[in-house]
Amino acid sequence: MSHPEQRLMELGLKLPEVVPPVATYVSAVRSGDHVYVSGQVPLQEGQLIAAGRLGDTISVELGYECARQCALNALAALKAEVGDLARVARVVKALVFVASTADFTRHPQVANGASDLLRGLFGDAGRHARSAIGVTALPLNSPVELELLVELRRPSGD
Repeated sequence: MSHPEQRLMELGLKLPEVVPPVATYVSAVRSGDHVYVSGQVPLQEGQLIAAGRLGDTISVELGYECARQCALNALAALKAEVGDLARVARVVKALVFVASTADFTRHPQVANGASDLLRGLFGDAGRHARSAIGVTALPLNSPVELELLVELRRPSGD
């Protein structure tokens, strides 16, 4: 499989700038061979690509796009922490929060926006455990938020 950033270009996508934290935390933390990426919302050039809740003002299709943007933002934070996305050995876990109405039940279809992108970039190494959880509200009135846990390859010589 080609380099993850090459695959992004083939998909017509590019990594955005790292989204600065909106509170007292860091975007990513490395612990041993794992990187924990803080919750990312669908900001693009400093603006949410959508605001609101699924089942109200946001469609499943737009929610899917939001989840994909969250994944791009998470990958930008990951790259800033480790230097090269080719270091990813495995996407271990994705935790997707979906702001939704009480009767909305299509959280998995929204979360697929992130999961499909990760699988497309990393192949089988992008297949991950996942939770898709409905919540009443998210920061900045975002419809989706994504956290990632990634395992890294050890550089040669370690």
